[in-house]
Amino acid sequence: MQAKTPSDSRTIMTDLVLPSETNPLNNLFGGELLARMDRAASIAARRHSRRIVVTASVNHVAFNRAVPLGSVVTVEAAVSRAFSTSMEVFIDVWMEDRFSGERTKANEAIYTFVAVDDTGIPTTVPKLNAETDLEKQRFAAALRRKQLSLVLAGKMKPKEATELRALFMEE
Repeated sequence: MQAKTPSDSRTIMTDLVLPSETNPLNNLFGGELLARMDRAASIAARRHSRRIVVTASVNHVAFNRAVPLGSVVTVEAAVSRAFSTSMEVFIDVWMEDRFSGERTKANEAIYTFVAVDDTGIPTTVPKLNAETDLEKQRFAAALRRKQLSLVLAGKMKPKEATELRALFMEE
């Protein structure tokens, strides 16, 4: 399989926050934002793998800013690292002020997807070539996040988590 770059999978979805999607404070429901992020991330993972993809985990979500009614919201998702059958997708959420047009980063998230064949069996995905400084930073951090997840799940011994060990221990 040919390696791809994050821009090969990049997905950008822009939409308006409507009254039916807001809480009593007239801000976008967190669950609505999660659904938008899941859709954008799944498209990015599918573009990268050219396979059916399923959400394996929501690794991180930061609701840093409320997104008010009437805001234009842009969800940008790109595969940050591909492993054997799984892909980490980093999601940035931007909101555009309805009065000034100023664009501000509102939220971010990291999802993991697994590529599957037509019968639901995990299947291999192409490698990823990070090119920009941000892509390289996210690519490197993805392995640390994966190792931490495996250690916490009891699927990897802490001494085997070489990337994590390098952060905390001098060898």
